[in-house]
Amino acid sequence: MAGDTLTRPKDLLDFSAYGRKELEALLHLAERLKEERYRGEDLRGKVLALLFEKPSLRTRTTLEVAMVHLGGHAVYLDQKQVGIGEREPVRDVAKNLERFVDGIAARVFRHETVEALAQHARIPVVNALSDRAHPLQTLADLLTLKEVFGGLEGLEVAWVGDGNNVLASLLEAAPLVGLKVRVATPKGYEPDPALVKRAGAFLTHDPKEAAFRAHALYTDVWTSMGQEAEREKRLKDFRGFQVNGELLALLHPQGIFLHCLPAHYGEETTEEAVHGSQSRVFDQAENRLHTAKAVLLTLLK
Repeated sequence: MAGDTLTRPKDLLDFSAYGRKELEALLHLAERLKEERYRGEDLRGKVLALLFEKPSLRTRTTLEVAMVHLGGHAVYLDQKQVGIGEREPVRDVAKNLERFVDGIAARVFRHETVEALAQHARIPVVNALSDRAHPLQTLADLLTLKEVFGGLEGLEVAWVGDGNNVLASLLEAAPLVGLKVRVATPKGYEPDPALVKRAGAFLTHDPKEAAFRAHALYTDVWTSMGQEAEREKRLKDFRGFQVNGELLALLHPQGIFLHCLPAHYGEETTEEAVHGSQSRVFDQAENRLHTAKAVLLTLLK
């Protein structure tokens, strides 16, 4: 896979240290890996630690399979086994793992945890989800949009729902690739104003205003892991923000539906939306694998 290396940050915690060239290089590499259904020995002998405080289907599976396809291995370590920040300080976990493995992919509650891992470990650290960012998901989103529309520059993406970590990463990446983002949240659930400003995003509290003629309509669950105590309040506050056939009908004629999954049917979306003709949800999920390969090759090779 010669020719795909470039000057780059050591870690992928969010996109704050990445520029347009780095992001475009990752997407280009992911496209090549997917087209070739690439399997090789690039990471032969390399080991990735999957340090997970939260459960996962897509993130764990795609990272493990990516390492296998690239000739390496993954070791899964959940919170019960490690007790990161409880049984051992984050610093000590980092200083141990750097002597055993070649990289860490951390799926954590607090973004400060993944930052501390990167600060204290001499090996690459990948943010596999934190409360502030989900860069691996955004890479798959961008690849999906590029496949459907042939490019990213000037596409309008409407986000309807919670101003959460998935949206934060999308807003970080948007100005680097020329995406225009419209955000519709209930009052009190808006994303970080600084991210909105940097992305040049349009902010509203009306889902229909955000969705009208957009190329893609994107949503996520209203209650994420760790917010279970807020569930009943959120169900009430998000009433009217469901992505369904009525909202999808407002999109651009070639408009698509995106969801990072899992879906809570009957809440933020419907089964018809996820499994309907406008949905690219499962293409999006598949692209988690190809973009994971690109990230791991770029950071670990």
